[in-house]
Amino acid sequence: MRVIAGEFGGRVLVAPEGLTTRPTTDKVRQAVFNSLHSMGVVEGAVVADLFAGSGALGIEALSRGAEHCTFVERDRSALHALRTNIDTLGLAPRSTVHATDVMAWVPAMRNIDIAFIDPPYAFDGWAELLGLLADVGLVVAEADDPVAAPPGWVQQRSRRYGRTWVTLLERDGD
Repeated sequence: MRVIAGEFGGRVLVAPEGLTTRPTTDKVRQAVFNSLHSMGVVEGAVVADLFAGSGALGIEALSRGAEHCTFVERDRSALHALRTNIDTLGLAPRSTVHATDVMAWVPAMRNIDIAFIDPPYAFDGWAELLGLLADVGLVVAEADDPVAAPPGWVQQRSRRYGRTWVTLLERDGD
């Protein structure tokens, strides 16, 4: 696994051991960030990488010009990989790591432009999680199926990449 483009393009990332995380493939990250680039939303953004795992999504955003990333992860192996990646790339000044459960932390989240959400397999709390994201304008959701937009959200697009679906949801402006 590597950073696709930007300041750290080509740099190798450490992945957590075991099967508790689902690393986003290079192909999927490239497609996601190509879409976000065309929207002009990453440069200068404040982002959150929820269920961060190795931090590949948040690190890719930082590499492509995001101002700051908050990473939320509770798995010890994933936290070790995440912290190693942040330290190796010198991203500590632009990063915050919360070693806690996403659902417990999200209500405290403020001033986030983009939330990257790639939960473990069989996560079924999308409606609850999206309901808690009161201060987020754009969500990039990675799941086994397209993520339905609950009240307050509009699905901008949903694309399938192999077995993975990536859904972009924007806060409803009405």
